[in-house]
Amino acid sequence: MFQDFDEVSDPSNGRERVSRLRQWLAEKGLDGFIVPRADEYQGEYVPAHSERLKWLTGFSGSAGVAIVLANRAVIFVDGRYTLQVRDQTDPEIFVFESLIDNPPAKWLKENLRAGTRLAYDPWLHTIGEVRALSEAAEKVGVELVPLSSNPIDAIWPDQPKPPLQPVEIHPIEFAGELAKDKLVRLAAAISKEGATHAVLTDPSSIAWAFNIRGSDVPHTPLALGFAVLAAEGPHLLFMDKRKLPIRTEAYLTQLADLRAPSALESEIAALAKNDAKIALDPVLAAERLRVLIAEDGGTVIKAADPARIPRATKNSAEIAGARAAHRRDGAAVAKLLCWLDRQQPDTLDEISVVTKLEEMRRVTGDETQMPLREVSFATIAGAGPNGAIMHYRVSTATNRPLKAGELFLLDSGGQYQDGTTDITRTVPIGQPTQEMRTRYTLVLKGLINISLLRFPSGTRGADIDAVARLALWKAGLDYAHGTGHGVGSYLSVHEGPQRIAKTGVEKLLEGMILSNEPGYYKPGSYGIRLENLILVTPTENLPDGDIAMHGFETLTLAPFDKRMLRTSLLTRDELHWLDEYHARVLSEIGPMVDGEVLAWLENATAPLPHDDKD
Repeated sequence: MFQDFDEVSDPSNGRERVSRLRQWLAEKGLDGFIVPRADEYQGEYVPAHSERLKWLTGFSGSAGVAIVLANRAVIFVDGRYTLQVRDQTDPEIFVFESLIDNPPAKWLKENLRAGTRLAYDPWLHTIGEVRALSEAAEKVGVELVPLSSNPIDAIWPDQPKPPLQPVEIHPIEFAGELAKDKLVRLAAAISKEGATHAVLTDPSSIAWAFNIRGSDVPHTPLALGFAVLAAEGPHLLFMDKRKLPIRTEAYLTQLADLRAPSALESEIAALAKNDAKIALDPVLAAERLRVLIAEDGGTVIKAADPARIPRATKNSAEIAGARAAHRRDGAAVAKLLCWLDRQQPDTLDEISVVTKLEEMRRVTGDETQMPLREVSFATIAGAGPNGAIMHYRVSTATNRPLKAGELFLLDSGGQYQDGTTDITRTVPIGQPTQEMRTRYTLVLKGLINISLLRFPSGTRGADIDAVARLALWKAGLDYAHGTGHGVGSYLSVHEGPQRIAKTGVEKLLEGMILSNEPGYYKPGSYGIRLENLILVTPTENLPDGDIAMHGFETLTLAPFDKRMLRTSLLTRDELHWLDEYHARVLSEIGPMVDGEVLAWLENATAPLPHDDKD
């Protein structure tokens, strides 16, 4: 159901709230405080009581950091949010900086003087983040001060309570592997790293390892908690028992010893005092955990989360579930696009489309006895210039009609028990301009060329990111986001470590699901993004080849808008891929629709002319 975020994103709140934070800092003899958009689990989505950055600044994006000093304040966001942050945050209070080009560690060296006491909450920063900040601070004589409590919590009068949503068992027909067998694999991986224990801090890893799901955060079925896995001996799971129904608690007690979250620090301290060698992922684990282990005489083993690669490489049951979920989701999207096509310009607005799309997903799920559990993220529905805001989120204040001659960007997804979906389509409202059609076609070329790609084992996301950008680059165009993110199996729609991006250093392994979503954004005018989810698969050996190759299977099933195409810009191979894809869309989701939707789908997927010279 559509949610309005106007009130919490009101920029006018910033002045008074920043003033209260400055007063608190002055009373403690501190010069500044770092406010990340993070909780102690370091996930993309955080529960309401952990939305400290949004409460302080108004900025509601999924990535950002603020530094508040006595006489100035800075907020850092990445390229997805450069427009959004200016709408949601008071520019008289905050200076805007790039989280990528001038991150906090770099900014600190260039802007703070020796003797500055800059505080931070060690539960809200990873080991790697604190290391980078510490190295920068040391070079310029700045003192980083870890706090035992968070000042935002002290000045936030109506801060929500932590969530206590029920935890459910994820059925084996969807998980594909028993939790006890997963835990055996993880114990072996921990031992291989030379560790006696590993702390799982990522709730996605805990959900995967124990075959459980929850609803503690928006859009992602996570149960917040920590786990300490042992190479030998019992595992510990730290989760509030008030979230555990009798059946779930009985199930979990067979896999681990259950502990209250408040016992985490004392249990880790006890292990450290017994000379435990405890593995922490420096990219995911909070700095507080590292300090706790070191202070009590334990050894910190820096190692990647042992569940991240097993979780990312889907098994046969998870892959079958993903395919089924995408068929149902494709049918829902087809119903929405057919309905949208029948509407006249200026008769709809962004919110009405968001509401209708969720209705289509729920109806389709109910018809197939696999209901929609939740949308997989807040739907991005950008009409006209709102589409140029890459991660735009509609509110009653920004809600815009779908006007003739504009483009409409719709990025959405669903959480189903058998899979997670994410799809973007951009459609014209009325007649598109030649420029719109050209740039749409260049974006589509990028998507198709990723889809057609063959690559050897060991290829990383960074190695292929340029393939999606090449047609745009040739025209002097680009986009300020990655080409693809990993996707979970009824888990996070943004799952690591796999990604297709300039910073994508992980190998693309068989069974990984990623998005394929190039785009183009013209500020103040329109945005174009096209997105399918893709599965890494082995390919048949090429006749003259001598190495094993991988490719991508496209999971998403929905037509691209042919009114936006300039087919003269597509190669023969690209046209062939598009015709084959559309034929597959009709074959797989055609049986799930009827009447006017089926007639619309047949027309939308009909073969393209291959001699367009426009």
